[in-house]
Amino acid sequence: MSRPRTFVPPAGARAYPLVTERGEFAVVDAPVAAGVEARGVALLLPGFTGSKEDFNRLHETLGRRGYRTVAVDGRGQFESDGPEDDESAYAQEELARDVLAQAVAVGDGGPVHLLGHSLGGQIARAAVLLDRSPFRSLTLMASGPAQISSSQQQRVKLLHDALAVMSMAEVWEAMQALEAPEELDELDALEEMLEDVEDLRRRWLGNKPAQLLATGRQLCTEPDRVTELAALPLSFHVLSGARDDTWPVPLLDDMALRLRAHRTVIEGAEHSPNTDRPAATAEALAAFWDAVAGVG
Repeated sequence: MSRPRTFVPPAGARAYPLVTERGEFAVVDAPVAAGVEARGVALLLPGFTGSKEDFNRLHETLGRRGYRTVAVDGRGQFESDGPEDDESAYAQEELARDVLAQAVAVGDGGPVHLLGHSLGGQIARAAVLLDRSPFRSLTLMASGPAQISSSQQQRVKLLHDALAVMSMAEVWEAMQALEAPEELDELDALEEMLEDVEDLRRRWLGNKPAQLLATGRQLCTEPDRVTELAALPLSFHVLSGARDDTWPVPLLDDMALRLRAHRTVIEGAEHSPNTDRPAATAEALAAFWDAVAGVG
């Protein structure tokens, strides 16, 4: 899972429930910096087991570049409500229609830049394929053309099996016990930076089990829809770290070619460039959005 250094929104940002025709969704809404000309709005979708806080360290840089950024918890994800046990509520088309409603709610009457990280990228793709009109561009961040790698599918299966017999709290404790030693060292360092070490656990417990089961299955069975996506008259950006064990980087390179997309590789980052190298990631996003608008 992505591990944000803080769950506190940046200065000037607001955390609130965004009202849409599909219900309310928890968001962090960060404005354009004071005195900066507004260039657009971006809607940011987190990945599997992630949340809107995964984008906290992007907001200020993007605000200084003229972009209002709205990061959202999807249905049944952290602070957005959803059914506990009804997996049909989390079918990919349902989640995609949520994104369309969110884009309308934040768009101030115009199209928005859409970014999806990992699972969020596949949901974003599904939304664009349903209706591209609310969007100016699509950025797929560490999000590949089809199902996740075999090793990650095994991890999802372990989670599925665990949720069948354990509570969310019990699964959390089991996951912590299974952390590799180097990951434990990383977590210890992270705990020193978090104002509240319980935030990661609180986020995990906020996820609805049905959402995890349904979206985990989607990650393991997603078909390749790149040809379908490439047919749309939309600007695409494929951004990733230099290493990724969920979708190998060469696979992402090939997807970018098939989409005729702008391609960015963030050195020193892995599956979560937004938390691994936030400054470089934000600058790359702003540069792409500027190019879409013909700025510079």
